[in-house]
This record gives sequence, C-alpha cells and structure tokens, in this order.
Amino acid sequence: MTDTAAIEAQIRTVLKDHARLSKDALTLDVNEDLYQAGMTSHASVNVMLGLEGAFDVEFPDHMLKRNVFNSIASIRTAVAELIGG
Repeated sequence: MTDTAAIEAQIRTVLKDHARLSKDALTLDVNEDLYQAGMTSHASVNVMLGLEGAFDVEFPDHMLKRNVFNSIASIRTAVAELIGG
C-alpha cells in the first residue's frame, strides 16, 4: 500500500479507532494539529501501535516524537518513509 490516498485513508481509520479526538478523524484537515483536536500523549501511543499493525511497520526510536504524530500529514510522511514510499 503505497498510494498516498490509501495511506491517508488508513491513517484516518486508525485515528478514528484510537486517537479519542473531539473531532471526526475522517473530516480533519491533513495539517490540523491532532493534539489540539483532543489527542492525548497516551492516545498517541495507541495510535502508533494501531499504525504499526495497519501498515506492518515498526516506528524506530528516532521517530517516537510528538511532531511525527502531530498531524495526518506528518504521520503520512513517516509511514511513507517506513514502507519505502
């Protein structure tokens, strides 16, 4: 799965299931701050685990930073890097 739209759709599904956002993950702007939208640091760990399962990847230590999980766009960039897209 390397298509950008497919990656973004899967990220939105993971966010919907794990991020506990105050807004609908399916309608968020790709650059919207997920923490401002209600995601806590605890929920971000659940999001990371959900992403690892969804994309069959593992986030390396250098990617375990708030800015990687700050928006759909930043997550998409990280996932694309991990899957080689």
